[in-house]
Amino acid sequence: MTDKQINPDWVAVDAGAHGLRAWAMRGGRAVAQVQSGFDADDLTPAGLRPALDQLTAGWQTGAGTPVVICGPLEGGDAALRAVPCTPLGETLSRAAGAPSPLFPVPGLRQKSPADVMQGEETRIAGFMALNPGWDGVICLTGPHSKWAEVSAGEVVSFQSFMTGELVDLLGKHSTLRPALGTSAIDMADFTEAVSDALSRPERLAARLLTIRSGNLLRPQADGTGLAQLNGLLIGAELAAARAYWLGQNLALIGAPEQTRLYAAALEAQGAPATVADAARMALAGLTAAYRLANT
Repeated sequence: MTDKQINPDWVAVDAGAHGLRAWAMRGGRAVAQVQSGFDADDLTPAGLRPALDQLTAGWQTGAGTPVVICGPLEGGDAALRAVPCTPLGETLSRAAGAPSPLFPVPGLRQKSPADVMQGEETRIAGFMALNPGWDGVICLTGPHSKWAEVSAGEVVSFQSFMTGELVDLLGKHSTLRPALGTSAIDMADFTEAVSDALSRPERLAARLLTIRSGNLLRPQADGTGLAQLNGLLIGAELAAARAYWLGQNLALIGAPEQTRLYAAALEAQGAPATVADAARMALAGLTAAYRLANT
C-alpha cells in the first residue's frame, strides 16, 4: 500500500518522552505507522493537528478523522482518574476546543504517595486486553518507570521512579561521564551492581562516585562504568519497590534495551517477568479506547 492509498478510519497516537508515534487505523488494524522525535511534553489540543499533519503528510486524513491519543496532552479536558480504577474507564470523551475529533485517554492519579501516570495507563490497558484475567504487577520502563498493581481488571496502586532520567542526566552531565564508555553494557558487571545496590541502597550516592574513582585509579573495560551506573540505579529502584515485585506475577512493558536490563535484574532475584513491547501494548490500548469513544 502506497502513502497515497492510506486512508485511515481513525488515527491512534502515542505521545510521550519518545515523541509522537502514530498509526493509521482501518477498524482495529494498523495499516501504517510513523514516528518522530517531536517534543510532545507541551503538546496542546490546538497544536496536535499541525504536528500530526506534518508527521502523517502522506496519509489521506481530513478534519473529521478521529484521533485517539494517550500521553501528557496539556490543556486536554481528560481529567486524571483516581485509583483504584480500570485503566481506561467506561467511556472516552471528545476534547473541547480541538479543531477535529480528538479523544485524549485520561491519565491516572494517586493521592498517597502523590503520583500520576499519563500514557502508561493505555499500555496497561493494552496488556490486559491481550492477556484477559491477568493479575499481578506491571513495571513500565522509561525515563520514569512505574510499578502498577493490577487486580480484577483495575489498577489498584502505582509508584513511579525517575531511574531512567537519572541514568541519562548522570551519563551526560556529571563527573561520571568520562568513566562510562560507549560499548554495550556488560551484564556481569550490571548484575553485580544490582546486587550491591539491593543489599546496601543507603550507600548509593557513595557507590556511584566509585565508578569515577575506580576508572581514574585503574581504567576499566569500555562499558563497565555504564553497566555499573545502570545496575546501581535499577538496583536501588528494586530495593524501594520490593513490596511490588517480591513474590508477584510480573510483567515488563517498555523498549527492548530497557526491559532487558530490568528482566535480568529481576531474574537474578528469582523473580522472572513476562516482557511486552511498549508500542504493541500502546496500540492495543488505544484500540480499546477507540471502541469506548464509539459506544
